[in-house]
Amino acid sequence: MARKSDSRRKFLQSTSLAAAGFFIVPRHVLGKGYVAPSDTLNVAGIGAGGKGESDLSEFFKTGKVNIVALADVDDRQAVNSRKAYPKARYYKDFREMLDKEKKNIDAVSISTPDHTHANATLAAMKLGKHVYTQKPLTHDIYEARLLTEAAKKYKVVTQMGNQGGSGDGVRRAKELIDAGMIGDVTEVHAWTNRPVWPQGIATPTGKFDVPKELDWDLWLGPAKAIDYNPAYLPFNWRGWWAFGTGALGDMACHIMDPIYRILPILYPSSVECSVANIWKDMWVEGNFTDSCPPSSIIHLNYPRTDGKGNIKVSWHDGGLLPVRPDELLPEEAFGNWDGGVLFIGTKGKLLADCYGQNPRLLPTLKMKETLPPATIARVPEGHYAQWVNACIAGYGKQTTSSPFEYAGPFTESILIGNLAIRSWMMQNPNLKGWNDKYMGRKTLLWDAKNMRITNFEEANQFVKRERRPGWELSL
Repeated sequence: MARKSDSRRKFLQSTSLAAAGFFIVPRHVLGKGYVAPSDTLNVAGIGAGGKGESDLSEFFKTGKVNIVALADVDDRQAVNSRKAYPKARYYKDFREMLDKEKKNIDAVSISTPDHTHANATLAAMKLGKHVYTQKPLTHDIYEARLLTEAAKKYKVVTQMGNQGGSGDGVRRAKELIDAGMIGDVTEVHAWTNRPVWPQGIATPTGKFDVPKELDWDLWLGPAKAIDYNPAYLPFNWRGWWAFGTGALGDMACHIMDPIYRILPILYPSSVECSVANIWKDMWVEGNFTDSCPPSSIIHLNYPRTDGKGNIKVSWHDGGLLPVRPDELLPEEAFGNWDGGVLFIGTKGKLLADCYGQNPRLLPTLKMKETLPPATIARVPEGHYAQWVNACIAGYGKQTTSSPFEYAGPFTESILIGNLAIRSWMMQNPNLKGWNDKYMGRKTLLWDAKNMRITNFEEANQFVKRERRPGWELSL
């Protein structure tokens, strides 16, 4: 055992894992002969359709998982999962499922719309269940801080569903940047082609019968009670502030992950934005403020945690792109279909695709030069199996790529961008136009410790949303 411990210590030192702050220690680092408490993980799925269906499939095909229970508010969405796991008990209400199945499950996968992530995740953690929660971790900043604290309190294995965090690309990008290949990073741009669902549209109207397969009240969860409308589901909820977090919430956890994982940053000190909207209708009742905008640009200013100045990070969505770098040849791709990230340093630039894939120095001919060797351990088993293995090993035995101690602050950092967007889109009190107190004309100053904007009080209403009775959160 002493030799194994010494070997692991040397491995961590030689790969710079401790200094890098990467949560990537694979299961085999525990050493040959390590025996897990159990070879099988009993998993319950909250959200059995859509992404929930694919998540459960990924867990199941590890060969180490039993899917023992399913919960979904919409029977139509759950059809395929119920067929795939016929022995799994099925529930509409995840709270009932957790109460009745708590002795039968070890871990829970949460793949619901953003607005119910925190409730489902915290309920499972309180029962001592390991949790895998889809990105973004939460719907608002307060919820992200709460789940970070909950992970410390309940001591369960956690993972956010940003799969690129376990990819080789982000690790190779870090090796190149840490080796000084582009000097000190001063500026980063990230972008996505999202939204690919409707945004910047009027609030839907009309009366519709709730489908018999759907429990609409449970689907709303902590959100304000409104009438059912087919415009909201099964997928387009992402474009409505009551349920989703827009293009930024959907894709930044993938595309900005290399930025947050590689650079010495934690929380931004300020944020500003610009937002596109449909101006011809800006004066009509509603002003489209229930819907996320069709496109936006967000600028975040991060103090470096090493005290060496600041790094400016810019986000572009809805088809808006940063300036194409001069070092990129006309026929060379600027990211990929989903988006990309561009690091700008004092000595050069590094470009990567969505998920941090395919990192390359610019001009790309530099990739043919002698490059630094791989020094950071990879995750050959992948994001899903890594979590499964960590759960089987038990809390504290091995790490995951996106535990809540990382994913919580990262999600907070992202959602500060939406705080700026929602401030921009505020209506004035008499509903006759936009609130001209902000509209991008002001840099919002962020007090991370107290989770407050210090120079525009109206913005703080978006830090922590109001919840319907019965859906409150507490540790």
